[in-house]
Amino acid sequence: MAFSLFNFGKSESNDAKKKVVDVKLDQIVPNRYQPRQVFDKDGIQELAQTIDEHGLLQPIVLREYEAAKYEIIAGERRFRAMKLLKWETAPAIIEKMSDHEAASLALVENLQRSQLSPVEEAQAYRRLMDLNHLTQATLAKGMGKSQSFVANKLRLLKLIKPVQTAILDHRISERHGRAMLDLDEKQQRDMLMKVVNNRLTVRQTEDEVAKELGRPLPSEVAKQKAAARKRELSAIAPEAELAMTTPTPTPASQPKAKKGKKRRTKAKPAKQINDARLALNTIKKSIKLATDSGFTVTTTENDNDQVYQLVIEIPKKQ
Repeated sequence: MAFSLFNFGKSESNDAKKKVVDVKLDQIVPNRYQPRQVFDKDGIQELAQTIDEHGLLQPIVLREYEAAKYEIIAGERRFRAMKLLKWETAPAIIEKMSDHEAASLALVENLQRSQLSPVEEAQAYRRLMDLNHLTQATLAKGMGKSQSFVANKLRLLKLIKPVQTAILDHRISERHGRAMLDLDEKQQRDMLMKVVNNRLTVRQTEDEVAKELGRPLPSEVAKQKAAARKRELSAIAPEAELAMTTPTPTPASQPKAKKGKKRRTKAKPAKQINDARLALNTIKKSIKLATDSGFTVTTTENDNDQVYQLVIEIPKKQ
């Protein structure tokens, strides 16, 4: 391809060595390939205050697209902040590059530095692919992302414009949008109204989409999986909670309290919970479940002053 995505910023002399010049703000225009569509006014105001107090720490990067006319390559937020401060000129570095290079570099700069919305990010990926004839795999490698990450972002562009705009405006989340991907245009439009008006959660949205498409409800599927998992765990090991609440039998040798005198005994839950016999009893119940299920299990038990020893043998061939 004519312009290498992977050579951005690898020129012979970097920005720190390039000459910084003052360019009049009224000679500067935003980059037409700027992926950010929504600028946070409060964020720009805060940036303006910082620049006013400490100065501009990093010059913006421009290119001269015609005589005395400059297009922003990197630094549109700084440019907007300087306009807010009513500066007449902006410290800038002038780069020489073609329209193609300028567009690609502006997209990459913003993808790497800006907190773009999911839709803005997807649009930037699509423009980079179109400008440089890139595959998803090549783009992902150049951006340091997985191919599945890029593919999932690009899928958002299949949503109708009103849904994309709702994500841009933070009225719904990216996950809300993903839930609507299998709907047709009319269904997406109706679902968007339902989500916004009723303030549906992502899970509620997924359920509503499933109803629309005649599919099992994700919430019910999740409950069934959780119940199946609980049954599976119960089959492997009995519920420890029930075992832990079973009181330890009083030894027969323990003297009984005399009649007429009440003997107060403090509860010792810690002793019950940490009693090794409880653990041994739980293991034995698991062994019984295995034998009841048809497995051949042989155990050898040894009890000495220090430990309970239990050897379990299960033949590989049943």
